[in-house]
Amino acid sequence: MAAVALALAGAAATPAQAAPAQAAAPQTATARTFGPAGLRGVDYAVWQRDVQAVVDRAKPYIAERTAHPDGTRPAIVLDIDNSSLETDFHWAAVPTPAIRPVLELTRYAHERGVAVFFVTARPGILDAYTEWNLRTVGYPVDGLYVRHLPDLFHDVSTYKAAKRAAIEAQGYTVVANIGNHDTDLSGGHAERTFKLPDYDGKLS
Repeated sequence: MAAVALALAGAAATPAQAAPAQAAAPQTATARTFGPAGLRGVDYAVWQRDVQAVVDRAKPYIAERTAHPDGTRPAIVLDIDNSSLETDFHWAAVPTPAIRPVLELTRYAHERGVAVFFVTARPGILDAYTEWNLRTVGYPVDGLYVRHLPDLFHDVSTYKAAKRAAIEAQGYTVVANIGNHDTDLSGGHAERTFKLPDYDGKLS
């Protein structure tokens, strides 16, 4: 995870100290090309197109699922790296930019009364930095789960399924689960899953 390396190396700075960097100029197409994703042969424009295709399937479902309140507390769960943030295309950016179609979908859902939770395999040491990054680029955050020491004894899919179960235990119904790896989506505890592209593991 490129963002992890950045946070541990350059971002010993606190989120507040890092904040002025958000005024930096947008990353160029060349920077995107030479990020880890570009080096693995993933084209940014193709990726954006493929992400948009998934979002175009998810949005009508969210609209229908939230059209008639049924007394439940709907929630969506998202993975972070290359599912919510453009991690592998902006390895040196602070904050890491949002994936625009996913951000717009998430805001749309939130405006319709859906709670937004993030479940990531990032280590617990990046808890505050990760939440700051998400909020800074515009995501609503009702909850964030990162891997703490006890979670390291479980594989990623088991850990993530357990966190979705924990969200359900708070009284929420997870109406959609969004991620770019099977480990983000397996294990149940979600009405629908939406898989973003990872190009056979080329994206983290």
